[in-house]
Amino acid sequence: MSSHSSPNQSIEPERIPGLAIRIARAVREAGGRAWLVGGPVRDLMLGQAPKDVDMEAFGLDEAALHDALASLGKVLHVGKAFGVFRLWTDTDTADVALPRRERKTGAGHKGFAVTPDPALSPEAASRRRDFTINAMMLDPLDGTLLDPHGGRLDLARGLLCHVSPAFAEDPLRVLRGMQFAARFNLRLHPDTARLCRELLAEADTLPAARIWEEWRKWTHAPHPSKGLLALEDSGWLALYPAIGALQGCPQEPRWHPEGTVWRHTLLVVDQAARVARERGLDEPLREALLLAALCHDFGKPATTRMEDGRIRSPGHSAAGLEPTRAFLASIGASSRVARLVEPLVREHLCHLHGQPGERAVRRLAARLAPADIELWEALVEADASGRAPHPPSRPGKPWLDLAHEMEIRNHAPKPLARGRMLIEMGLEPGPEMGRLLKEAWEAQLDGAFTDEAGARAWLSRRLGRE
Repeated sequence: MSSHSSPNQSIEPERIPGLAIRIARAVREAGGRAWLVGGPVRDLMLGQAPKDVDMEAFGLDEAALHDALASLGKVLHVGKAFGVFRLWTDTDTADVALPRRERKTGAGHKGFAVTPDPALSPEAASRRRDFTINAMMLDPLDGTLLDPHGGRLDLARGLLCHVSPAFAEDPLRVLRGMQFAARFNLRLHPDTARLCRELLAEADTLPAARIWEEWRKWTHAPHPSKGLLALEDSGWLALYPAIGALQGCPQEPRWHPEGTVWRHTLLVVDQAARVARERGLDEPLREALLLAALCHDFGKPATTRMEDGRIRSPGHSAAGLEPTRAFLASIGASSRVARLVEPLVREHLCHLHGQPGERAVRRLAARLAPADIELWEALVEADASGRAPHPPSRPGKPWLDLAHEMEIRNHAPKPLARGRMLIEMGLEPGPEMGRLLKEAWEAQLDGAFTDEAGARAWLSRRLGRE
């Protein structure tokens, strides 16, 4: 989506998912009316193809809705307490729900009593949704758009606005707002930001899996800086002290004319999204790159000082590891993601310490594992390009090019000297073997040998067998 692009005034029938039309027709024949709701309508208004088919059916009880859907494919009552059915056809799936009433019964994301109510009006049902952009409804059969809360106008204005005061009943909506802002280039309405601040006390009731799901969506958004700004406006940066500390941390103007580390990080995450898109990174690599871009300067607040008349942050790469680990744990990131992010943070400045040679590239590849030089170079590009008004820059490319020639751009070198070689040479397993293999690994990284024959010859010389 282009910045704050206006939603479409009308939706061509051919853009409406065919399954939604078939469901609406089956529900109508049974005496009810089905609406396409939420995200699919928002996406259609933005000129995007809906990723899902989510619908609400009015005027039918559960049994009648089940029978209507069963005429189209396999049906399962996946959310009995919520009146939600899932429909599978040969090619597609859809979720179809009865309208429902909700009543707050306790703290947190799950503290609700839910009652399906087929007689509820579409306007009343829409009031339980989180944001106005997700509260629009579309009749797939005649194209009628129901927009009782002004979602279309909010999309045009680039605003993320709550539907009703009931927004403040679910703390997960704040993190949903963060990723919506990042995905659709939006800013929080001031009144919505105020409600978000009221929900901060319930943040600790959110399950780690739900927190991670919202952050994961943030990593796949085209405007991740807007998500961080939404966190700032909502007051929820208080949950992430490593991010909040970036706001007041100065940088040397000669290298960072954009200002504080916070300003730099906002630029870097957007550049990382660009790099990920241009290179077609798959989901796990994109997630690691965006989180590394967010975390790469976490060590600066603790290390920044004035030195010789300049602002310097010596050792900030290493100092950033502990706050990075704490932050990744706080958002529920998996250990697989953390293992990729941490070496990227630690090594994000290594290209500044000399020219790339085979030994340096080989050792960098080993230190980065399980990440690799290709992903590292993507972070280096995002970091170097996040320095407005400088143009995009790729200072790590010579390292990537050499790694490509050495065939190690996507993986670390594998140890060539093995224990079995030493056993064949008559050495018993034990501490001496371990020390010798460690020496051999260091020698391999230095370029002493490049194949198994060379490794065997090196071991033989080390044992005095030649």
